[in-house]
Amino acid sequence: MKFSVKLSLVFLFFFVASFAISSYTFAADGYYYQLKLYHFKNQAQVDRTEQYLQNAYIPALHKLGVKNVGVFKPVEGDTLGLRLYVLVPYRNFHESETIEQKLAKDADYLSTGKDYIDAAYDNAPYDRIEIMLLKAFPKMLEPAVPNLTSKKEERVYELRSYESPTEKLNVNKVAMFNDGDEVALFKRLNFNAAFYSEVIAGSHMPNLMYMTCFNNKADRDKHWEAFVNDPQWKSLIADPFYQHNVSKNTIVFLHPAVYSDF
Repeated sequence: MKFSVKLSLVFLFFFVASFAISSYTFAADGYYYQLKLYHFKNQAQVDRTEQYLQNAYIPALHKLGVKNVGVFKPVEGDTLGLRLYVLVPYRNFHESETIEQKLAKDADYLSTGKDYIDAAYDNAPYDRIEIMLLKAFPKMLEPAVPNLTSKKEERVYELRSYESPTEKLNVNKVAMFNDGDEVALFKRLNFNAAFYSEVIAGSHMPNLMYMTCFNNKADRDKHWEAFVNDPQWKSLIADPFYQHNVSKNTIVFLHPAVYSDF
């Protein structure tokens, strides 16, 4: 009898330990981001989609525990035209898989978002959507709302995409941010990064994406001047190990929507 009790306690110990280890691994896995890019033909489509995002989609995500949803618009005069960027941070990959199923069961969401959700085939609220799946870098496992003092309409958010010639060189560029401490350099210089990520699926690969945030354009330029002149960056960019790992650098300047969590 005593042996049986001891054996049961041993199994219980290993079960709890196993659960704790798996929970830690799950928690340390980091966030996944869905970056949704809307393309529009006209301002009317933009307005319909924004009503949906503000009044239906984002409130429904908040209700499901998804925090810090970002909506961003290209700055005035940008050649990208009528577009919206929507950033949805998921705590893990499973959450990103199941969220749409949960939304489909939310009566308030379906009712409030009806104009968008049930739009007719010949009166769509957008031209097309691109979706990118991103995985947070180890050195920044979750998103951060920027600590800025200016009004939202004055802020400049810089979304960067670094494409690499090969998958191996993409791994090298990601390592530059993590092992090479480029993330730490951005943090030391107060770039107010919203996220850093490796692109898991998207239309331009292999690549990584990240977003830094500034009070205004002058603030952005001042930060980048400090960055390129920093001794740590000069040493990092001169390191032979990190050479030739970027084939294309795409920069998009954005403003947050007034209802954006960022």
